[in-house]
This record gives sequence, C-alpha cells and structure tokens, in this order.
Amino acid sequence: MKLPPPPVRRRSSTERGPVVLLTGASQGIGAAIARAFAREIPGLRLALVARSTAKLRAVAAECIRFGAEAEAFTADVSDEGAVEALRLAVEQRFRRVDVLINNAGAFVPSAFLETTVAAFDASIAANLRSQFLVARAFVPGMVERKRGDVFNMSSIAGLQAYPSSTAYCAAKFGVTGLTKVMRAELRPLGVRVCAVYPGATVSPSWAGSGVAPGRMMPAEDVAQAFVDIYRLSRRTVVEEIVLRPQAGDI
Repeated sequence: MKLPPPPVRRRSSTERGPVVLLTGASQGIGAAIARAFAREIPGLRLALVARSTAKLRAVAAECIRFGAEAEAFTADVSDEGAVEALRLAVEQRFRRVDVLINNAGAFVPSAFLETTVAAFDASIAANLRSQFLVARAFVPGMVERKRGDVFNMSSIAGLQAYPSSTAYCAAKFGVTGLTKVMRAELRPLGVRVCAVYPGATVSPSWAGSGVAPGRMMPAEDVAQAFVDIYRLSRRTVVEEIVLRPQAGDI
C-alpha cells in the first residue's frame, strides 16, 4: 500500500529557521543534502539552485512535504551575471542566507595529454569559479550579521591526484586553497567555513565508472555529515571532513 506524503505543518513566524542556499541541488548528493536539512532542521527555508528546472522543482516538492519552505532558482552559477541575478532573487524571497552549501560541480574524465584548453576552462568554471562567485555574492551578508556557515564541496580529488582527471583535480585542489583562504579571513568575523572531501558516492557523477554501488557511500550518509556539522555549537568549526567508502580507498 502506498503511504500518503507526510503532512506539511505550518509554522508561526517565531519558529522560522535558517535560510540554506544549496547549489547543485537537483540530483545526487545535492538533492540528498536538501532532503536531510528539510527533515531535521525545524522551520527550514531552502533556496535550491541548479540548471535543471524540472528536477529542481521535484526536489523542492519533496522538501516541502517534509515541512520546509523551499524555492527553486534556475541558474548557471559559473556565470557572473547569473549569480548576481540569483542573489537579487534569493534576497527578495528570503531576505538573507544563513548557510551556503557550494555543491555545484561537474566531472568529465580526461587525461592530461588529451585535455583541451576549452575542457580545462569549463571544469575550472563549473567546479571552482562557481564557488567563488556564489560565496562572493552571499558571504558579505553573513559578515554583516557576524554569523554564517559556508560548506565548499571539494572531493578526494582535491587531496590526491588521479589519472584521467586533469582538469577536475586542478579545480578541486583550487577549492581546497579557496576554502583555506576564506576560513582564515572569515573566522574572526563569525563565519564558519568547511571543506568537504567525499570519495566514491552513489550519484550521477559516478554513473558509468565501473565501480559497483556496494563499494560506494550512500549519498544520504554524505548529506548527514553536513547537517551534523551545522548543528555543532558556534564555539566549534569543522575545518575539513574526509568521507571515504569503507569498502575501498576510492
């Protein structure tokens, strides 16, 4: 028997929770993060961002059934003009962003001798430039309020090199450096910055990799780490977290 969706409980204005902006929210780890926050954080308001409008709206609908407010914002976060338009739209809808989860990215395998300049630039834009642009748009508000959380999604590929991952490794190593600089500058200003390094995860990024799903982590486990880190007291910052499958070093 198919069970009905959980009821949406209306909350009073005094119960309103944090505003979480999540990029790359339409599938995989991003969608799992959205669902985890919606289930577990009372009064949550979600600004969900991706390029796929239909998938994004489906994730938003799931989050609403869990009791969160959720709005879908279609944007290419590697484009400066699109990010500025996103900032204006999100601030008009929610007024502020308390938690930024920079999850958008893309993996296209390519060996060093086969990587074109265009492919390299595209990977840097999708995986590194996008995080800089979105953080630059929303972190100033956190600094003004002296409170905020930023999660930058890196990868195991941001800690060690892998063959046939030239541009991706370069971009994710860049995310590592960007996050360290942001943390050094923003910690005295009340903003916590965390770099997340997941290994092989059951998600579209790993489709066709040849790695059996049983050797990979569930996206839900990775998502739970974000929620648990966010819940820590403001006296604690998790600077980096590495997540690897128990079944293998991937």
